[in-house]
Amino acid sequence: MSDNKSNSENYKSTLIDYWKDKSFESLEAARSDYAAGRLTPAVRNTYYACFYALTAVLLKMEKGFKKHTAVRAALHSDLIKTGMLDASWGRFYNTIFDSRHEGDYQPLVTFDKGQVEEFIKQADDFLKEMEKLLIQSSDS
Repeated sequence: MSDNKSNSENYKSTLIDYWKDKSFESLEAARSDYAAGRLTPAVRNTYYACFYALTAVLLKMEKGFKKHTAVRAALHSDLIKTGMLDASWGRFYNTIFDSRHEGDYQPLVTFDKGQVEEFIKQADDFLKEMEKLLIQSSDS
């Protein structure tokens, strides 16, 4: 393997680990925000946990995007339509994507504590699914 290819692979691996670590940090921040009653930041951090984990998977697949909407579209086209991931995860991602957007940009949006608790639980499972995909793509 050439030095350039080796350096490129090392850099890619470092980036994947970086995004994966950020996903876990964001989920922990969401839990902390939730426990403190900060529901809008909890939703935001829950979304980012999912976004970062998905970014790691897409990077492993040699795909990179500059917009959140492009990452969401890739989830549907590259993971769900291909059968790599169940469609229920696309629905969850759409919900958390829209909720984060509403919480950040729409005035007077509030979240129900039970709803946010469920988002966090689902995000934890989403991260586990992304980890499975990272392992599967390493094995192939």
